[in-house]
Amino acid sequence: MLRVRLKTVIHPTEDKDKVLKAVRNLFDGDIRIVEIDEDYYEVRGYSEDRDSLNKIYNLIRIEQVITAVRSYMQKHLRGNKVTLIIHKQAAYVNKLSLVDSDRESPMGTITITIESDNIDEIIDWLAPEITPQPRKKHRKTSRAHRAQRKQMLKKTFK
Repeated sequence: MLRVRLKTVIHPTEDKDKVLKAVRNLFDGDIRIVEIDEDYYEVRGYSEDRDSLNKIYNLIRIEQVITAVRSYMQKHLRGNKVTLIIHKQAAYVNKLSLVDSDRESPMGTITITIESDNIDEIIDWLAPEITPQPRKKHRKTSRAHRAQRKQMLKKTFK
């Protein structure tokens, strides 16, 4: 079982088309606009297909933020659900900027909640654990080699 839900508010000062563009830059599921109050609308998205997250999957790799996103998702994991809170203006320009609350995004956020019986599998797919490559050890230079380099530098700067 997989359920992906998206939600964001369209404020009276916002252009509906721009908010929809921001949402579509992130999500490929079913998208609806619902009026919640006079001049206030809510965009709601829903999918049961992992492919609806492909745009986020690709952004994570393009921006090279796999480790940061994995850490964020582990921090925001609650039972079998993980919630991504995304800066709406960044999403509009096709960037992924995760925030911890609405206060970090002046025009609000886009909230994506992923619920799955295999949530760890979804996290591993979106942002796999990356093991750091061992650093190459620098070769120690011998005294003779250092002395030879020193001599070469002296000749060069005479």
